[in-house]
Amino acid sequence: MASGEWHVEKRPGLKSNDSFMDNADSESSVDCGSLSIIVLGASGDLAKKKTFPALFNLYRQGFLPPSEVHIFGFARTNMTDDDLKDHIHGFLIPTKNATPEMAENVSNFLRLIKYVSGGSYDSEEGFQLLDQTISKYECEQSRQYGRSRRCFIWLYLLQYIHLSHIGTLFDESQIYRIDHYLGKELVQNMLVMRFANRFFLPLWNRDNIDNIQIVFREDFGTDGRGGYFDQYGIIRDIIQNHLLQVLCLVAMEKPVSLTPEYIRDEKVKVLQAVNPVKDEEVVLGQYDGYKDDPTVPKTSNTPTFATVVLRIHNERWEGVPFILKAGKALNSRKAEIRVQFKDVPGDIFKCKKQGRNEFVMRLQPSEAIYMKLMVKQPGLEMSTVQSELDLSYKQRYQGVVIPEAYERLILDTIRGINNISFVEMS
Repeated sequence: MASGEWHVEKRPGLKSNDSFMDNADSESSVDCGSLSIIVLGASGDLAKKKTFPALFNLYRQGFLPPSEVHIFGFARTNMTDDDLKDHIHGFLIPTKNATPEMAENVSNFLRLIKYVSGGSYDSEEGFQLLDQTISKYECEQSRQYGRSRRCFIWLYLLQYIHLSHIGTLFDESQIYRIDHYLGKELVQNMLVMRFANRFFLPLWNRDNIDNIQIVFREDFGTDGRGGYFDQYGIIRDIIQNHLLQVLCLVAMEKPVSLTPEYIRDEKVKVLQAVNPVKDEEVVLGQYDGYKDDPTVPKTSNTPTFATVVLRIHNERWEGVPFILKAGKALNSRKAEIRVQFKDVPGDIFKCKKQGRNEFVMRLQPSEAIYMKLMVKQPGLEMSTVQSELDLSYKQRYQGVVIPEAYERLILDTIRGINNISFVEMS
């Protein structure tokens, strides 16, 4: 998984002939009523695992009408349209869901995709070719009403496209941020759990909570992405962005309202209160076989596993360790928030040996929220056992599709936009 946040930049009021190349000779000046979605870095791992599946899910739910939408893949890799389609086909639907109807949906979706090889991201020729290809499509899709729109998804390109340049085109009020991996669903869920339930309010502090663990585990390694991953390591790839976002949601004070600026302000206060990390509270590791990846240097000491303890110096959290764990090639796949409460004082049931009370929010796989608590074991004896109050989303909300972060983000940007680009932060 690539590191970072999505930044969505929007320029309201752009005329349809303001192409992304800013080329005065561009032929994309025809109002066509079409939407072109351009995936830059289309041959990469993130595109096939996240971006194209998200686009497909939006397509099959009717949000991307085939008469109005076309998808362009752009990358340095020399490949054909069919090569790209073969590359992503297996990631669009799980094998167990491959019904004839779904297979037909996949086939129809793939017809919307065209690939353009750009040679190099820092050369104008490739982007000019892309512009010409899109313009040709827009003219072919000419409509009596409407206008052409282009939606750009940038992946892995910050070494070529610098944020300082993007900052000259957009001001802060036009930039929208969302963690592309944990997503809007988690943000909303955590806000509701924390601030809409009375019984959490008096418990959510250092007097009752012993520690909070934020865990991200993957059961696979770099899978050919070692060249990218080795530049960053697990801390920059996962902990400094995704897990810190979760920490802020868990630890922040109640915002004035749900206005994004107020939520951002409370998250910033949490980060400002974090003490410097101590060396003795960091554990790093690298899984066996990491350097067998041909894209990884044989002398690499890049960590693929890390545990970091963060301590927040404020009235609510003083003395409570926030334990952030992330790793690749582990024995299970899991992302969760685990809040462990302190032991019951004056324990007359000797419950301590059976484990603490816990509140757990499992983000993936199989989203769930559950609490671990002590109950009397059925029978004549007065004995206790740890049990769970479990809200498993698939059981409780049967038939309800829980969209991934990419689906929400792309749909939000398509609705009511003129011209949009989003960029992946490293």
